[in-house]
Amino acid sequence: MGKMHHKYSHTHFSLLVLSLTLLCLYAPTGHSRPPFACDPRDAATGNLPFCRESLPFRDRVRDLIGRLTLQEKIRLLVNNAIAVPRLGIKGYEWWSEALHGVSDVGPGTKFGGAFPGATSFPQVITTAASFNASLWEQIGRVVSDEARAMYNGGTAGLTYWSPNVNIFRDPRWGRGQETPGEDPVVAGRYAASYVRGLQGNAAGNRLKVAACCKHYTAYDLDNWNGIDRFHFNARVSKQELEETYNVPFKACVMEGRVASVMCSYNQVNGKPTCADSDLLRNTIRGQWHLNGYIVSDCDSVGLDLDCGPFLAIHTESAIRAGKLSEADVNGALAHTLTVQMRLGMFDGEPSRQPFGNLGPNDVCTPAHQQLALEAARQGTVLLQNRARSLPLSTIRHRTIAVIGPNSDVTVTMIGNYAGVACGYTTPLQGIARYAKTVHQLGCNGVACPDNRLFGQAETAARQADATVLVMGLDQSIEAEFKDRVGLLLPGHQQELVSRVAMASRGPVVLVLMSGGPLDVSFAKNDPRVSAILWVGYPGQAGGTAIADVLFGRTNPGGKLPMTWYPQDYLAKAPMTDMALRANPSRGYPGRTYRFYKGPVVFPFGLGLSYTNFAHEIAHAPTAVSVTLATLDGLKNSTTSSNGVRVKHTNCGALSLGVEVDVKNTGDMDGTHSLLVFSTPPKGKGDLEKQLIGFEKVHVVAGGRQRVRIHIDVCKHLSVVDKFGIRRIQMGEHSLHFGDIKHSISLQATLGDIRT
Repeated sequence: MGKMHHKYSHTHFSLLVLSLTLLCLYAPTGHSRPPFACDPRDAATGNLPFCRESLPFRDRVRDLIGRLTLQEKIRLLVNNAIAVPRLGIKGYEWWSEALHGVSDVGPGTKFGGAFPGATSFPQVITTAASFNASLWEQIGRVVSDEARAMYNGGTAGLTYWSPNVNIFRDPRWGRGQETPGEDPVVAGRYAASYVRGLQGNAAGNRLKVAACCKHYTAYDLDNWNGIDRFHFNARVSKQELEETYNVPFKACVMEGRVASVMCSYNQVNGKPTCADSDLLRNTIRGQWHLNGYIVSDCDSVGLDLDCGPFLAIHTESAIRAGKLSEADVNGALAHTLTVQMRLGMFDGEPSRQPFGNLGPNDVCTPAHQQLALEAARQGTVLLQNRARSLPLSTIRHRTIAVIGPNSDVTVTMIGNYAGVACGYTTPLQGIARYAKTVHQLGCNGVACPDNRLFGQAETAARQADATVLVMGLDQSIEAEFKDRVGLLLPGHQQELVSRVAMASRGPVVLVLMSGGPLDVSFAKNDPRVSAILWVGYPGQAGGTAIADVLFGRTNPGGKLPMTWYPQDYLAKAPMTDMALRANPSRGYPGRTYRFYKGPVVFPFGLGLSYTNFAHEIAHAPTAVSVTLATLDGLKNSTTSSNGVRVKHTNCGALSLGVEVDVKNTGDMDGTHSLLVFSTPPKGKGDLEKQLIGFEKVHVVAGGRQRVRIHIDVCKHLSVVDKFGIRRIQMGEHSLHFGDIKHSISLQATLGDIRT
């Protein structure tokens, strides 16, 4: 599901902002969408049972399915579902996208007219770097406001196939930018938070919009070394499926209560995920109790709903051949129709429903655009700052050389699965608000095929008080169906940075725009490169955020959500090897901070500040009793070194609260993400450390704030054995809070034993 990006001139962006402003002033209050179904003006259908809001959804769905012919049912199984005029039901396009703003990638959404654009937030990997769950949910609320407004205006749907919560396992993956990073706890919390923001918290099982967590499961290869996602068989152990790959999807369903899950193109252990009853029926529906529908990735095999025409073409013949029954079709429709009813699509006039008042005035509002800016600020990561070169001073640094292929970009900043932004502020434009600028691209695009423009860039750096190089990648290098072959800066970019750094008479700041990690060891080790910032793909307001951080209006507080590996790591880790654990016997280094212990360019969780923070434990338990609920649990705990099965204890009673004081010991207000890691008892499990919690806190200079971290023993202090069974290890667990450690002893005790 790819797209071509819109390319506009700066003049066009100015006109777009102007048109949006005029719309806000003069747009009509009425909305153009007629009722999808159950129009109260239609005497023939308005009073049918499936239109009665007073009836339970189950009864309404059963009534509607009973009125449909088999041919009608079949044409409702695909994304471009047909109209059923005799029942007063209009056609519906299920495929819309809202990864980090309402997008026009899917056919369900169109920009133009009263809705020329929508707020384009930073790419997900960037907002993940904020480690701020409340921000993720807030973005979801704004995106769903704009989605509902566009639905009311007849230009969008209500079913959004977002978010992408796959694990960013391999640094080459072109779609890693869409994900919350490599850690399952972060990905799970992002999934639940963003979904809650999108779907709302309405009473009665109602939905604001319907989100979809994708791509289930173990999908993180698109097209590498002649192997593509359509033919890739991901060989994954039961241990790592339970411990890592499935964690975000479980959180999405059980905590976020998502309305849909999309299965992936790839196979897992020889079975296509879209045809694996264990992964789908037994796990998503059976264990996690999905309240919604399962959709295939476009023209994969197909479940409740097929993105593509396959089911519409072949279902009737499959029923005649006895491969399917009409009851199977009814079951699939029950899931999709229930979601549409929860969205209010069978409740008649849209304008009288919740969110029916939203319209053009509620898209690209100043508040929404301010949140996009705030998200970009919070997602900026300061990787290096020699001799406190940053922040720059508007007094000492009056002229800034702004150089690099990403120094004046627009659509690059919104990454993929994006829409049409409300407007843009480029890095050059942002910096120009603080100082006089001298601009040179230095390269023709990020491919940087030659060094013909380097001389002009060097001249600019010699003349300026400071130099900002905005380098990195774009969708021509990393994208859907385009995995990278290396981690170095493309083409001659590295040479440009080194030559400009040599020529510059002032401090040199390297700003990196990318979704995936980059090996910039050369810059890290170059004393002339004063500071390094990673901004991901920072969204429509990216240039303002970059400038605010450079000049100290914003104190950076982001942290890397993925490991930055050196280039030579790649030769030891084929992209097709799904194993996370290292295997020294075959020279396999392992993956992610949890299992890879080799050299890194920058580690997971790194993020510097213009101030300093210290931590002090205010309250934390030192011992916890794990009550065994079954005789099996007693035998397990006393005869096995493997720990107690989670299902053998009462997890609801094993919730811990840890309080930590965060002190700002520097001279500048700042925001700090407290990351809490755990290490299991020595010799029990091969996880050296695992992130178990994080909280964002703002602390004024010289002040302190108390942060409370919730620890779920069954989820956070457990390990998964080789059979995929989650167990709690007895003994001393070590918690790491920044620069301090704390031990908690877990001991098994007897409860009401049941045989």
